[in-house]
Parts: sequence; C-alpha cells; structure tokens
Amino acid sequence: MSDSVFKRVAIRKYTDEKVDQEDITKLIAAFQAAPCGMHQAKDMRMIVVKDTSLLERIETLTKNACYEAPLLFVINVKKDSMFGQRDASVAAENIMVEAADLNLGSVYLMNAARILNTDDKLLADIGISDAYEASVIVACGHAAEHPDDDRSKRYQVLIK
Repeated sequence: MSDSVFKRVAIRKYTDEKVDQEDITKLIAAFQAAPCGMHQAKDMRMIVVKDTSLLERIETLTKNACYEAPLLFVINVKKDSMFGQRDASVAAENIMVEAADLNLGSVYLMNAARILNTDDKLLADIGISDAYEASVIVACGHAAEHPDDDRSKRYQVLIK
C-alpha cells in the first residue's frame, strides 16, 4: 500500500502559508482521477476556494468548521444523483491522499458542507448552481500540527 495512504491523517490546524499553484493543480488532477458510479461524471463538480473573503464567509457560516484552512475543495453533486454522495467521498479521498504525498495536511468535512447548503447566497457566490449541493469539503493547507494517529488496526476485519 502507498505510504501516502498511511501518511494521511486528519489535520485541523494550518499555518498561514498559501498552497502553491503547482500543488493545487496536482490536487485537482487527483480529483479528476476519481471513479464515478455509472459513468455519471456530470453529476459531480468541484469548486476550489482560495479567495480570502470567501474563506472567511464560509468560516463564519460554519462556525470555523473548516479550521481556517487556506484552501477548500468544495465537492458538489447533483441533488438527484444516485451515486453522487459516494462519488464525492471517493474524490475527497483522492485529494487527501495526494495532499499527504505533497506534504500537505487535509481533513474531510461533511458537517461544514451540510451547513454551507443552508446559505443560498454563499452557494451562488462560490459557484454552486441550484441543481447541485455541497456534498463534502476537503480543507487543505500546510499542517501546523502532526498528530501521531496509528490507524493500522482501526476497524474489525473478517476473512472467510
């Protein structure tokens, strides 16, 4: 298994350092490489938020649920999509594993996405149309913490 899979942990504290555009491009490529159910790629979109004023508005609305990360990947799906929520989760994992490979921190945020969906004006301002909803947000940036999180025996596994 890839070292990046094991290296990826939830980071909830970030430095003020901006993420390089080259790294953002690689993170977007990781999103693009994600699988989707029944080839319904049009059911999922992503907004990359790095504008300070939009980040502040999202933090205010979500009561800092995005941990003041300097970069947010807002993955949105069609409201009537059969597989959209699952596809968004897979795409988020791709982004987070790539972030770990780039020595960046990230965290998967479902509740922040749920809260974001309550503000139609903010959704419109970041570019999410009425037919879509935020499914998951991946907060990303340079980690200001380095938790030691051994996840090697986290879940029960049965082999039959």
